[in-house]
Amino acid sequence: MTTTVTYDELLGLTGRDLGWTEWAEIAQERVNTFADAVDDHQWIHVDPERAKDGPFGQAIAHGFLTLSLATRFWSELLEPEGVTTRVNYGLEKVRFVSPVPVGARVRMNAVVAEVTEVKGDGVQLAVDQTFEVEGSERPAVVARSLYRFYR
Repeated sequence: MTTTVTYDELLGLTGRDLGWTEWAEIAQERVNTFADAVDDHQWIHVDPERAKDGPFGQAIAHGFLTLSLATRFWSELLEPEGVTTRVNYGLEKVRFVSPVPVGARVRMNAVVAEVTEVKGDGVQLAVDQTFEVEGSERPAVVARSLYRFYR
């Protein structure tokens, strides 16, 4: 469910759990497209037959592919009104905790850890994001991301 807030309400989001996104499937086609985009064609990602004999027993998604889904997922969780510009400002910490098997479904939870005002009439949110794989006990990725919103 999307949380809709005004620009001014962004400042009060510290500690707010924005919930979970919908599930997204990690199909082999998506992995292959990502491999082409970043020029990383390692066999554990793009060769399902060879990957069966590899360390994970099947092909897995790139860690950065899973992390990049934050862009898609973020829009499902927060919709600030009265904002003219949205910026992915960066990452403070990322850990690729467990692999994402090709064919699995992932989703993301986001908790606003910190909110600060920034120069230029902006607000920065530090957001703790957890990406989970359906049916897995361990998260796939945990990250603290920084997002900026300007009037």
